[in-house]
Amino acid sequence: MRANMDGKMIGPGPYRATKLWNETIKLFRGGMPVRRHWAHFRCYDHSFTGAEAVDFLHELLRLNQNFGPEVTRYQTLQLLRKFLKNHVIEDVKGRFGKEDLEDNGHLYRFPPQSPLKPLPVRPPVRDPGSVPRIPRWDDYEDIQVPVKIPMKPLILNSGTWNKRHSIAIGEVPECKLIRRRELTPKHVDQIWKSMTLSHLQTVLGLQSLDGVLDTKLLSPKHIVHNVFGVNKQGIVVLKNKAEDSPHWVLSAMKCLANWPNGCDNRQPTYPGFERDVFRTVAEHFQRLKEPLLTFHLYEIFVSILGLLQQPLVVVEALQVCCLLLPPANRRKLQLLMRLMAKVCANPSLPPLNDTIGARTLMVQTFSRCILGSADEVDLDELLATKLVMFMIDNHDSVLKVPSNLRKSVEEHLSHLRRAQIKYAGADTDTSMMSPPHSSCRQISSEEFEEQRVSGSHGAIVDLLENIIHDKNMSIKDKKKKLKQFQKSHPDIYRRRFPTAESEEAVFPEKPQRIKPQLMFLTLKKPFQPFQRSWSFRA
Repeated sequence: MRANMDGKMIGPGPYRATKLWNETIKLFRGGMPVRRHWAHFRCYDHSFTGAEAVDFLHELLRLNQNFGPEVTRYQTLQLLRKFLKNHVIEDVKGRFGKEDLEDNGHLYRFPPQSPLKPLPVRPPVRDPGSVPRIPRWDDYEDIQVPVKIPMKPLILNSGTWNKRHSIAIGEVPECKLIRRRELTPKHVDQIWKSMTLSHLQTVLGLQSLDGVLDTKLLSPKHIVHNVFGVNKQGIVVLKNKAEDSPHWVLSAMKCLANWPNGCDNRQPTYPGFERDVFRTVAEHFQRLKEPLLTFHLYEIFVSILGLLQQPLVVVEALQVCCLLLPPANRRKLQLLMRLMAKVCANPSLPPLNDTIGARTLMVQTFSRCILGSADEVDLDELLATKLVMFMIDNHDSVLKVPSNLRKSVEEHLSHLRRAQIKYAGADTDTSMMSPPHSSCRQISSEEFEEQRVSGSHGAIVDLLENIIHDKNMSIKDKKKKLKQFQKSHPDIYRRRFPTAESEEAVFPEKPQRIKPQLMFLTLKKPFQPFQRSWSFRA
């Protein structure tokens, strides 16, 4: 039974929430025990009670690697109510369509067939205009050379003679200096967007972002602002203060995050004051018209959940995805995640709830404020819970700007701004040229999975090298991240560090401080000053 409950891991890709829904129905229908029950002097074969269904499905979800042990019994009951509404199950009288299932002895059964949700048909050809083209060295302009160039008199020596001789015999081809047109802010924004999306696709190991992200809805200015428009703590600074949360909400969040020293002395304090402050913050975020991760980014964040077995990859994917948010949503998310993490780790804060702990309260209160779909999606509650719990555990990393992405973009921009020598008959910077277009063919799911794994392998290797060579990371954090990487990717880690000596070489040895040796002169007798004796003869 345990193997049936585990199911298969649904990896990143389009329509992951729909695939999870269908997979959960198959596991529940195939494993739920049914038997004969009596009710109102009648027997019902192949039936089960509501309490039995909650028991089985709760255990199934907790053991399933797509959901995990954090699933609560109440969330399981909510999912069973959706099963009843969608005619996955029905009561023994054939009624369905309402969400009135309770955790009791009422009898239910499976219909002859439980309906599965069809997967949408993806367009075979990707829209080439969905991702902006990265400017290349093809776009250049010749430097205007004057007709008459003043020249200094040439003094021939062995060096200059060899240079002239090599040109004369054709060893150095004719060349000219070219320079790309000046990069405008629009070009820079376009490059940031293109390289960010390309990096995200590589990290996720996907052949395309179609079906998981509508790139036309993304603003390159948002990405640039999220990278550079921040304070010393990395929190986004808004140009328009009207987009920020109200002042009283920010004050309440500061009070809770830094309890008991964060509250204004002018505010009244009374028993239960901290609960009223928390309720103020919760009501503000629950009234938002859109989740902080936005509706149009829902599919990409759900896809990232398919990589939770590789936590370092998930952290980098979340870093990139959060750059796509509008600056006001990103700032609110940063402040809220910081609040949630500090509340969970503050033993001085009085209990905010009498029945559940601070961590569970934070997740249950804010998960749907962070991730949600515009349409009613049946697994929203479970998926949002899993994502938010991961973000709380890694709050100090997931909302940082990925250093390797920023370095790549800045190096590319620097490369484009440089002049270049072009030799006759040679192409300009062939390394930056786009590969030729080839025809498309449909591949099997096995081929896709093989290509996805091989494509993500290079990104994982790059991630390990970035950790090793990050000079800004402390030795303690570097050891922690390397240990996580070794646990997630033992084969890649073993190839990079085949011996213990190669692993130790990453961390420079601290120079040993040599204590000065003090030499003490041991004297057998105490030192006595010289005294001269005089003798007088009588």
